[in-house]
Amino acid sequence: MNGKGEAARVLGGKGLAGLVTAALDVLMPVFCAGCGRRGSACCPRCGAGLAGHRPATRAWRAYALAEHDGAARRLVLAYKEGGRRDLARPLGRALADAVPFVPHARGDPDGTWWLVPVPSRRRAARARGGQHVLALARQCAAGLAARGHSVAVAPALGLDPRTRDAVGLDRTQRAANLAGRVRFVREGAPPEGTPVVLLDDVITTGATVAACARALDSGGIEMSAALALTVAGTPRS
Repeated sequence: MNGKGEAARVLGGKGLAGLVTAALDVLMPVFCAGCGRRGSACCPRCGAGLAGHRPATRAWRAYALAEHDGAARRLVLAYKEGGRRDLARPLGRALADAVPFVPHARGDPDGTWWLVPVPSRRRAARARGGQHVLALARQCAAGLAARGHSVAVAPALGLDPRTRDAVGLDRTQRAANLAGRVRFVREGAPPEGTPVVLLDDVITTGATVAACARALDSGGIEMSAALALTVAGTPRS
């Protein structure tokens, strides 16, 4: 191909896409939801705050990437309540970075990681444009697959419509609200006996993790560990 033809090919392919992207960035610039810096949904500095994992001692075998404070809190709230669906990829990939290193977390005997998202109430999911933790789980799976892992997303849990919004509820109230209302969904589950990693956005009191673990156990599925983006508050002694 001569130089002119090659230039035409580039302009019609990646070159044109780059021009469109640049134009959109001028007309509709993207800002980091954590700090407001222009250029990406989650800038490298704020993303670094989600690296690693720490015990979320309010819940058994539960871990989180960060405390629910500062930039991490702003990122989660922007994604969950602020309509920033462009955050699904960077937040999901942050989870993917941590999953293989979370204590107790493991895949099945064939080496496949099974990821189970915590479900949202249907009304909340409609308002948010879908099951937001399921979207995180899919991005987490894509991140793990890119690193060569075998991975599957298993939407094995659902919420009873009578479940209330948990905002403002303490641990006892949250536990009562969820009692018997997190249901096991067989058609979305892996084979019986499979260890899974439960994924969530925020661990507050640990009641949700406990209720999900019980529901999975009722279907013969073991929650090997739970991983959330953030953990809220200082654990009570």
